[in-house]
Amino acid sequence: MKLVTAVVKPFKLDDVREALSEIGVQGITVTEVKGFGRQKGHTELYRGAEYVVDFLPKVKIEVAVADEQTEQVIEAVTKAANTGKIGDGKIFVTSLEQIIRIRTGETGADAI
Repeated sequence: MKLVTAVVKPFKLDDVREALSEIGVQGITVTEVKGFGRQKGHTELYRGAEYVVDFLPKVKIEVAVADEQTEQVIEAVTKAANTGKIGDGKIFVTSLEQIIRIRTGETGADAI
């Protein structure tokens, strides 16, 4: 089992959710986050004063999947979140030792 974590631009969330639904992913967790990479923030003008926005708004999407579905999820997120511009985001894949569904007590792949 794998945990696929994607950090993408907020306006791409619906596209990613739809792409994951199309390949049969049943559940995702979404968190609003802030961060920067090569984008390094930017400056904005507000009421005549210039200020620096260091951290840019992003969305973190977490999906627990079976090993055999991992590549399909990565491909779906990559295609849906891609704008071709800097700041499109990153995908991280980590191994999951155990998953437990609290309601039923199911474990492992059954709990996904």
